[in-house]
Parts: sequence; structure tokens; C-alpha cells
Amino acid sequence: MKNSSDSETINHDGIVLKADDKSVTVSITSLSACAGCHAEGVCGLSGKEEKIINVSGKYNVKPGDRVSVMMQQSMGHTALLLGYILPLFLVVIFLVCLVSLKASELVAGIASVALLIPYYIILYFFRKRINRKFTFTLKV
Repeated sequence: MKNSSDSETINHDGIVLKADDKSVTVSITSLSACAGCHAEGVCGLSGKEEKIINVSGKYNVKPGDRVSVMMQQSMGHTALLLGYILPLFLVVIFLVCLVSLKASELVAGIASVALLIPYYIILYFFRKRINRKFTFTLKV
């Protein structure tokens, strides 16, 4: 991942898998922090994950081309907020409320964690609306 400070974008290098008139499918390989270690092949902790990104629009690329997929940094912050920060606050606030209402710690803990089920179901149902806000562009 490269971060360009002047334009506030996040860039990932990838390879074009498929290209048509409406979109381009790009494969990006995400490496963990220990991916450069000499013991990467035998260590079970090293992480190498392939992600498939669909970029809307018509680009002059063909399968096998190396491209850079770009996203605004603010969109990454929004994803972090929706996926991690907001659920954490909901769980903590709900837990504190239940404990202050004299619920047992076990019940309060289970109910607080169970609160995540409807939260993520709601995110799932609004995924298309949320997905429209996350746009990627290509740099050839």
C-alpha cells in the first residue's frame, strides 16, 4: 500500500483479471507486515491474501496488465468507522447501560455482544447503498 500525501489517496498495485465496457476486475495481493521475513514459508502466522476489486468504468486495459487501484483515504476511514469503531461503541455503551440497570454481568455481556447481530444484519441490507459511496479508480 502506498499513501500519496498530496492527493490523500490510497493506492494498491494489482493485475487486471477481466476488462469490459462497464468495469475492470483487478486482483490485489495484500501482504502482512511479516511477509518479508525469511521464515515466511514455514510460519503459520504470515498472511498473504488475494482480494478481487471491481472498478466501474471503461479503461483501456487488458487481462494481465499491471495497474494501480486508487481510493480516497476518507473512504477508508468511513469503512473503519462502520466496521469497527461504531460497533465497539455500541457494545460498550449497551454493556454499561445493562450493568447500571443491575443486570448480571453474564447477561449484560452476552446481550452486548448479541447486539452486533442486528447491527451487521442492518449493514448487510444496506450494503448496496453503502457500496455506492466506495468508489475505486484505476491508474494505468
